[in-house]
Amino acid sequence: MMGTIKRSLVLKEWDIKEDEKGKEKAFSIKFVKKNGELVYLAKAVSAGLKANMKENRFRAAIPIDKNGERYGHVYPIRIDNIIEFNSRRVVL
Repeated sequence: MMGTIKRSLVLKEWDIKEDEKGKEKAFSIKFVKKNGELVYLAKAVSAGLKANMKENRFRAAIPIDKNGERYGHVYPIRIDNIIEFNSRRVVL
């Protein structure tokens, strides 16, 4: 692990949808689901939810493959349950 990152910075990075070249910005994330299951997405991108994510303290991610293609399903992630972002432990 490469250190820590504040949750506020995680959310700012997460809200940046594209890099300088216009490609979706990928990240890795480890979080705990509502049922207590630990999930690690080695490569994912931001996704949308039908609910107001900021008001409900959620964000969403979907895994991508090595070609940048989305696969699987969208994971709703409670911001309080994020453990790691880009190999850095998330702290308040």
